[in-house]
Amino acid sequence: MSYSKSEEAIANLTPEQFRVTQQNGTERPGTGEYLENKAPGIYVDLVSGEPLFASSDKYESGCGWPSFTKPIRPAYVTELRDSSLGMERVEVRSAHGDSHLGHVFPDGPRDRGGLRYCINSASLRFVPREDMEAEGYGDYLNQVEDD
Repeated sequence: MSYSKSEEAIANLTPEQFRVTQQNGTERPGTGEYLENKAPGIYVDLVSGEPLFASSDKYESGCGWPSFTKPIRPAYVTELRDSSLGMERVEVRSAHGDSHLGHVFPDGPRDRGGLRYCINSASLRFVPREDMEAEGYGDYLNQVEDD
């Protein structure tokens, strides 16, 4: 499967999705569509479709945004130093879509690697487990636990 950013995908974004993915925005805490989602499946980049996070790596961190312990494929997530807001953080972006996703912090569950990928729902599209094969994500079924 080929993943890339397209003008069509950008044109189909809502104003909030555009602000988050293309202008490095952050959705308000507690408001994201996927914050409470517990269904099995994967989260893909809204712009490029590249697979980013599996539901089996999602956990409740209490931070107000969906949190994951690791990306599906580290090569699909790039990390950049972010000195905005007067603090040092590590921004995460999708490798092919170059969408702003959120930030990664070293305060995740120790028994699962210690990282917390704090991700904006507005940068993601959820693909339920039962639709993964049909949508071309069958290679990732082994990373998604059943209900």
